[in-house]
Amino acid sequence: MQRVREARVTVDGEVVGAIGAGLCVLVGVAEGDVEAAADRLGERLARLRIFENEEGRFDRSLLDTGGAALVVSQFTLIADTTKGNRPGFSHAAPPAEAEPLVGRVAGALRDLGVPVETGVFGARMVVELANDGPVTIVIDV
Repeated sequence: MQRVREARVTVDGEVVGAIGAGLCVLVGVAEGDVEAAADRLGERLARLRIFENEEGRFDRSLLDTGGAALVVSQFTLIADTTKGNRPGFSHAAPPAEAEPLVGRVAGALRDLGVPVETGVFGARMVVELANDGPVTIVIDV
């Protein structure tokens, strides 16, 4: 995920999701990932203290700042690059398993009161963002 000043996702030239300040969350689902992990990820994203307080220290969460989240599925995060020059994606969960888990991450954020926008699962998307910091953190639940 990346702390952003703004972010948006476009499909076929149409903006399908856009936020102001908050988090752009790229979600990769691997084989064997479960609903509990998706719920845990949503909760961690909402509560992770990566926004600065008045002294410039990371001390505020998405919930504290009232920021939003743009949740975008991205199976390429599960790429295996250990052999050759072409990444393999055999460890990514199949779409029928992955799509509900990506939705569950977004749902967990919404349940906590975070405004959420999303991309379109399986679509070819253009993601644009203004990384704030830059702050980019990998969370593996």
